[in-house]
Amino acid sequence: MMNYRILLVVSLVSFAVLTGCKKDDSNDEQKQWDHAKIEQYAKDQQINGTFTESGLYYEVLVDGGNAHPDLSSVVTVSYKGYYLDGTILDEGENFTQLLNNLIAGWKEGIPKIGEGGKIKLVIPRHLAYGDAILVFDVTLHYFV
Repeated sequence: MMNYRILLVVSLVSFAVLTGCKKDDSNDEQKQWDHAKIEQYAKDQQINGTFTESGLYYEVLVDGGNAHPDLSSVVTVSYKGYYLDGTILDEGENFTQLLNNLIAGWKEGIPKIGEGGKIKLVIPRHLAYGDAILVFDVTLHYFV
């Protein structure tokens, strides 16, 4: 009887350790799916961009000035955001905000341009709001 209890405890502990350490495959699958959709979108739209390690796809359209914002910068931008099918999500003129308060795709993408720069960001859902791949055309007017 004692061996049975020990075997049961060892089995339960082993199960807990193995399942607790399991990688989140669904998140990886979603990232792979987003990556493939973004690749196809870029091909269809003839966007000549670059993927970052995080999965952000971007194309710098205008470099802008030599100085670039960082996460502690307050940026003023104009932007147009839309879904892959072209449906407009949002747009704004002279929108001002602390860069660190924005979605991860903007935090990573906007510092790639300087004042007067323009960038196209194709943002996978894990770097946006979580529910869709988004595209943003962003112009950086200035930052402090």
